[in-house]
Amino acid sequence: MKFRSDPAAVRGSIAPLVTPFTADGELDTDSLRALVRWQRAAGSHGISLGGSTGEPGAQSTAERAAAMRVVAEETADELPFLPGTGSASLADTLELTGLARDLGADIALVITPYYARPTQEALVTWYGTIAREYPDLPIVVYNVPSRTAVDIAPETVFRLRKAHDNIVGIKETTKDFEHFSHVLHLCGRDFLMWSGIELLCLPLLAIGGCGFVSALANLAPAAVARMYELYTAGEHDAAIDLHYRLHPLVELLFVETNPAPAKHVLADLGVIASGHVRPPLIAPTPAGLDRIAALRAQAADLLAPGVPA
Repeated sequence: MKFRSDPAAVRGSIAPLVTPFTADGELDTDSLRALVRWQRAAGSHGISLGGSTGEPGAQSTAERAAAMRVVAEETADELPFLPGTGSASLADTLELTGLARDLGADIALVITPYYARPTQEALVTWYGTIAREYPDLPIVVYNVPSRTAVDIAPETVFRLRKAHDNIVGIKETTKDFEHFSHVLHLCGRDFLMWSGIELLCLPLLAIGGCGFVSALANLAPAAVARMYELYTAGEHDAAIDLHYRLHPLVELLFVETNPAPAKHVLADLGVIASGHVRPPLIAPTPAGLDRIAALRAQAADLLAPGVPA
């Protein structure tokens, strides 16, 4: 919880981990530990778990809690830890958020509740309940309308920020880039904003964002972290070059439903033991595997954990 008292220090590439499963579909804590260590060695600036890339909807609350404990142990308060603690159930969300606080997490990412399609007023109540329950834990709103069927309006984010000191930022996973700007304009440029859309990570920095929580960091952690470092060091052309070099891997992520392609590649690299995804997802199809291989070949140098040239 070293960063909990200063969430503004949590910047850069926060890697939203896949959740490794064994070939039989059980939670693979050994691979999860290895994955965190790989991310640390590659230079990621923080670790997240339990977002869309982590298949939280296919796990029990107990499994999510077990995975969270592993990552908390491995980050050991040396890297910022930002677990995703939200679900469609308020009770489960409160339970997981409380566990995150007790484990020393620095920030909790709380997704807008999915399936129910709550109104904006309902979202104010939802997030307000969580913020009041854990006033000592920074909360980041996780906006991902493609997964949840609800988009939290900039005005709603502003109401929450004004009402709760511990609602400190937002993870924006929407392709509506105007939404990013409206939120920062209303909430102030000290409001923390991370992009969860791969091709908007670099553009967000230009308007005041603090980094990315991008699935791409699962495949190319060093390159994604380096892109942030180059931009913030004023080496904008080099950062832009890296942004475009990463395009094939961005496309690879979504050849079929994320995270199946990423888990396939990570298993092939030996970072995790199995690329298993749980239903309703399936492993990549033969046609998908062909496309994954072709895209991987275009940016193979960026898959290694070392800093790219």
